[in-house]
Amino acid sequence: MRRRCIPGVIFLALLAIFPAGLTAQDAGNPTSPRDRDSGFELQQNYPNPFNPTTRIPFRLDPSLFERGERVVVTMRIFNVLQQLVAYPAALDHPDGAGTRVEGLEYYTPGQKEAFWDGLDINGRQVASGIYYLQIIVGGHRQIMKMVVSK
Repeated sequence: MRRRCIPGVIFLALLAIFPAGLTAQDAGNPTSPRDRDSGFELQQNYPNPFNPTTRIPFRLDPSLFERGERVVVTMRIFNVLQQLVAYPAALDHPDGAGTRVEGLEYYTPGQKEAFWDGLDINGRQVASGIYYLQIIVGGHRQIMKMVVSK
């Protein structure tokens, strides 16, 4: 008789999304030591747990803009099965509030914020559970765990 190992399958699936060496501690602590030199900081969403919406603060360091280039930011939300669920929307962005944070250019350093309305990419309310936010800036990634509670 074969034993099923669902947690093992989920772990392997998460490895496909997240950078090698990510630990559960890193997912809960987006500012792990190896990420501090990336020039950006993903901060804990609030409220967390949330229902139905949450805000996602992040900071872009002036060092990212030293060469006069724009900084490209992508945020993606995944479920525990590594399925893409949603893209948060930017708040107070020059392209307009509500612009999807997918390859979005930022022109100035400082504190920024994104927003997730709790809907998936098809416009349906997501189920209660754990979701992972991934931010990518200049090839560097950070992961943060978020909880939807109904």
